[in-house]
Amino acid sequence: MKKIIYILILTTYIAVCQVPKVDIRDLNGKIVNTSNFNSDSGYTVINFWATWCKPCMRELENINEIYDEIENLNVRFIAISIDDARNASKIKPLITSKDWKYEIYKDTNGEFMRSMGVSVIPHTFVFYNGDLIWEHVGYSEGDEDILLDFMSNY
Repeated sequence: MKKIIYILILTTYIAVCQVPKVDIRDLNGKIVNTSNFNSDSGYTVINFWATWCKPCMRELENINEIYDEIENLNVRFIAISIDDARNASKIKPLITSKDWKYEIYKDTNGEFMRSMGVSVIPHTFVFYNGDLIWEHVGYSEGDEDILLDFMSNY
């Protein structure tokens, strides 16, 4: 019952917010502007996480388990590591060992995180046709199912 009420409340929450324009790096060091994350045709999920954040790791592992279902909804899933320069070298080996299927980028200076108003991780944003339609802070087991249900029913 709690999940149903939660989903109903979330479906009524629509804010007009676009992804800000910030330069970040992919795992190979190539600079990418976050404005390219905007999509006018479907969902874009942006998740902020860090290698040292246990709830973040659990969330991304659980999302990876249902990733095929997420992909079927025409979702672009982007995970943004906020690890600083000292920990940035840990990101690529971690991703390789986890075999995560989604896009991973590094925000080592925290500029993108700040421009999105993120102060606590994990923090997930869902955009539809370029507009912010949902955001969630923190992680509890089953939150990935709420995310999937929300996008399936939006």
